[in-house]
Amino acid sequence: MIASRIFALLPLALLAAATGGATNECNTGSASCCDTTSEASSLTQQQIGILSGLGVAVGSLTGLVGFSCSAATIIGTSASCSANQEPICCTDNTFNGVVNLGCSPVNVNL
Repeated sequence: MIASRIFALLPLALLAAATGGATNECNTGSASCCDTTSEASSLTQQQIGILSGLGVAVGSLTGLVGFSCSAATIIGTSASCSANQEPICCTDNTFNGVVNLGCSPVNVNL
């Protein structure tokens, strides 16, 4: 009886080991795909201009800022983006993808 349970769970254990147990999920916020990301402390003048034009207080930003973002396609438990986009997790997507604020890299070790 115990052996049958072990053999029943073996495929799941092998799958977890093969994928490293990694998923592309967000701890907070939603997954987005952005054409460009920049650390808030390293924004270009053009990026500062975009943010200022949207009424964002640039001096209070921390973490990553995503530009030209769209919602990530979720396949199973993974966030999928096109080859030229970076998957990130953002807590403030109120600017319709022009910019996303409060972002961090997708956590691949959940």
